[in-house]
Amino acid sequence: MARIRVRIARVPSVLALSLSTALVLTATACGSDKVDSADSPGTKGSKSDDAPVVVATTTWEGAFAKAAGAKDVKVIVPSSAQHAPDYDPKPSDLAAVAGADFVLYAPFEPYAAKIKEAAGSSAKLVEVNLDNDADKASAQVTRLGKLFGTEDAAAKWDTSFKSEYGTLQKELKDAWPGGKAPAVVAQVFSLWSAKMTGAQVAGTYGPEAVTAKQLSDLAKEKPAYVFDNVHMTTGEVLPDSGAKQVEIVNYPGKDLDLLAVYKNAADTITKAMAS
Repeated sequence: MARIRVRIARVPSVLALSLSTALVLTATACGSDKVDSADSPGTKGSKSDDAPVVVATTTWEGAFAKAAGAKDVKVIVPSSAQHAPDYDPKPSDLAAVAGADFVLYAPFEPYAAKIKEAAGSSAKLVEVNLDNDADKASAQVTRLGKLFGTEDAAAKWDTSFKSEYGTLQKELKDAWPGGKAPAVVAQVFSLWSAKMTGAQVAGTYGPEAVTAKQLSDLAKEKPAYVFDNVHMTTGEVLPDSGAKQVEIVNYPGKDLDLLAVYKNAADTITKAMAS
């Protein structure tokens, strides 16, 4: 995934010191999403069941954490943000990080390590591979479950996920136009949805800007659909090819329901194929 530069405001030393004391006790969820938490951010080690306090940079990492069994999850970037790496962290975000056991981030979010450093946190920084490919998602949830000590919950989610994923695959296959797997061009971060559909992948594009030659080559493949990435869209990719563009959403919502991403994509694709 391409590295994206994000402007990070330098945190003055006075602010950093205050975050490690007063703000940790009074952090709010301003500009962020929080789910299934019995305690406020910054209460590290206070939960009676020793469940880990997890801070995730976005809802995507947060959904992986929730699927893995984490119950106290704080998300820094609000779910309404269209492009998460452009988000500017707030002092309340740093306070939440200071009270975390784990901080989950993606390699293209360079502000994650700086947030942890500025807050003076002793949290374990965990890099997450943000890919909704079914096999990779299962592996990621299993890995996080081991880190959190919630292996049973992670295994239970994975069993449910694989069953539901199989159902979605069958429903999508039943929706193939003419009973034949459609030819698809996919943005590289939406390739997982083409795989779920069982489509014939005629080509991929992105994350870099698509060149005129690439567009020409992709059009020659005569795809029936273009599976675009709504978070990195550059508009209609093959406007004169007759291919129908389908916008795929990768990030979960505020509820951090990872399975809903697959269900919503399947519903979107099914409607596109029906039309």
